[in-house]
Amino acid sequence: MRRLFIGFFLGGVLGSAAGFVLGILVFPYIFPAPPAMDAPVAASERVIARGIFIHADPDDPIHYGKGKVTVHAKILRLEQDFEVGPGPKFHVYLVPKATIRKSADVKQTMYVDLGRLRAFKGAQNFPIPAGIDLTKYASVVIWCEAFGVLISPADLKF
Repeated sequence: MRRLFIGFFLGGVLGSAAGFVLGILVFPYIFPAPPAMDAPVAASERVIARGIFIHADPDDPIHYGKGKVTVHAKILRLEQDFEVGPGPKFHVYLVPKATIRKSADVKQTMYVDLGRLRAFKGAQNFPIPAGIDLTKYASVVIWCEAFGVLISPADLKF
């Protein structure tokens, strides 16, 4: 009787945990969020830098990113082709270090948090705080604050 109870309890706990993890991984693909559609930046806004998001760790199928980013004097714009794998609490960071490829690269440096990602796909604009010297920031990073994980970096070319 005791073995039956332990087996039933362990099966319930492991089954619930497996179902929860599977739900987190599958839900965003079954019910994807609509893409963001922020208005384009005015043509009069001078482009300061451009970059392309990359898949920093090809062995990690969950944390990926792709698409272009454009930095203007007052706005950082994720372009229409921007896309990242879904997850919780993604933020956009300006990071002074170039060639970010690991989570430790972001954790060991200061950064400017431009705000929370509003969608996993599509064009989005983020205001850049006044007084930021953009020439000192060589990378734009999509960062998961919930787990402290690098999602996708973009090296900026000025």
